[in-house]
Amino acid sequence: MTTVAVIDYGMGNLHSVAKALEHTRLARKVLVTHDPELILGADHVVLPGVGAIRDCMKEIRRLGIDQVVAEVAKSKPLLGVCVGMQAMMEWSAENDGTDCLGLLPGRVERFADPLLDPQSGERLKVPHMGWNRVHQSGAHPLWQGIPQDERFYFVHSYYVQPTDPTLVTGRCEYGVPFAAAVGRGNIFATQFHPEKSQHAGLALYANFLRWDGQS
Repeated sequence: MTTVAVIDYGMGNLHSVAKALEHTRLARKVLVTHDPELILGADHVVLPGVGAIRDCMKEIRRLGIDQVVAEVAKSKPLLGVCVGMQAMMEWSAENDGTDCLGLLPGRVERFADPLLDPQSGERLKVPHMGWNRVHQSGAHPLWQGIPQDERFYFVHSYYVQPTDPTLVTGRCEYGVPFAAAVGRGNIFATQFHPEKSQHAGLALYANFLRWDGQS
């Protein structure tokens, strides 16, 4: 059994994430907190996020969460979710350009307007909202037991473009192909919301809590 900290900087669907982690029955304790001592003392750490990246980064820096996450990223299993994944990149095009945490090399770009289906030419709605298939890019402990091309739930207008394509652990397509999940070392992140993705999402959270941070 493990202790997991869900980082609270006021910009995530924290209750849903915490409940999903508790539902796995693998967490001895789930802490929703911005206390650096509690975060650094946890075995596993989740960085969630919803909303505009500038607001997220403002609160992350105001609370000193940027320094805490940088320390966590050195050794502990760290999971980013949705805007939490985007915050791990170097820079986002949202809000006329926003510097992010720089834990992973890459940028965050907005879906084109208009965004067209490459096969039918049909105009696609932005934000990308709903279920879509994720193609796993090779084996990873967090994909254990999750079928290839499983559906996960997305809500986003921006998507991650890693500088290093080997960081991409899961791919999706919505008008354009994009990184649905990325990972390096003890860091893993998803653009989709596992806590909204039913059985597959709970399986991913369970895999995260079993994970020792080794790929």
